[in-house]
Amino acid sequence: MNNTKGFTSTIVFKASSLNYGEGFANFSELKKFTRGDGTVYTFASRQCLRYDIVRLGHEWYGWNLQTVDKAQGTVQFRSDVSIRDSVEMDLFGYMKTKKSTKKKKGEENNENAENQTQGSISRPAVVRLSHAISLEPYKSDLEFLTNKGLADRIGENANIANIEHHTSFYTYTITIDLSRVGVDENEKPPQVIDNKERYQRVVQLLDIVKLLNRNIRGRLENLSPLFIIGGVYDIVHPFFLSRIKLNVQKEKYYLDKRPIEEMLNLKLPQGKVVRENTLIGAVEGTFENIDEFDTLVPNGILAIEEYFDIIKKKIKEFYEVD
Repeated sequence: MNNTKGFTSTIVFKASSLNYGEGFANFSELKKFTRGDGTVYTFASRQCLRYDIVRLGHEWYGWNLQTVDKAQGTVQFRSDVSIRDSVEMDLFGYMKTKKSTKKKKGEENNENAENQTQGSISRPAVVRLSHAISLEPYKSDLEFLTNKGLADRIGENANIANIEHHTSFYTYTITIDLSRVGVDENEKPPQVIDNKERYQRVVQLLDIVKLLNRNIRGRLENLSPLFIIGGVYDIVHPFFLSRIKLNVQKEKYYLDKRPIEEMLNLKLPQGKVVRENTLIGAVEGTFENIDEFDTLVPNGILAIEEYFDIIKKKIKEFYEVD
């Protein structure tokens, strides 16, 4: 098995009002940011994407979530739980801290004194997520809400609320260091899970990404890909992050081919061109100019299921499992 291999995919999906901030009184504010030209975009944080990935991992595949306590004074992963016990810790990393203690008087030079247990152990995430950023600007749309249905039952006046609302295409990028899945060098000796299990964990993650959804405010939003581009490469890099641009003409949506094509033409350190290992998947009828992308990559435009099937095959070859 080669030492390093990276998977990355940049995904476009369509959804509404995915992530709210703190708000105030009876007003709920979407998470958003303003660019230099004054345009406002909403986003769903990488933390909320992680939350829903782990939620579905638990619901669909029984990922162990009984891995947290507050024994060290802060909510964190338990010190007695390893990546063998937790797919979440394996894929998304962990930090385990220990309570700060003081040496007893007269033990300042004693290496076995109490505060030698201080410090923290961390394992960087194997799976990296970007924020899911809207491709269409936010234009201050609001939704007016009341609880009239409940209030009418007891003859009371309804409570009112206002929430910001935004329906848009969104894009985010997921990147996986395949060589680090199932490997924890913090353990002595380093803990290495067998390749079959490593492969199975990545496949579960891919299936979750393929059918990702989000529970929010009584809605179940579909975050499944409408367009996806990426592949398995000899380096770990989010190639198509920030390369997705959307153009709207006469109420029809077009993806900008130029930034994607430029990235496809870049050479990797090993001499290969990015396009050689890149796949594109799309749902027909979403973007008017999707046919323009058909000649950009060797396999042409694939169905979403085909895209994931080929990716899984390449990852299976990397882990050398039957």
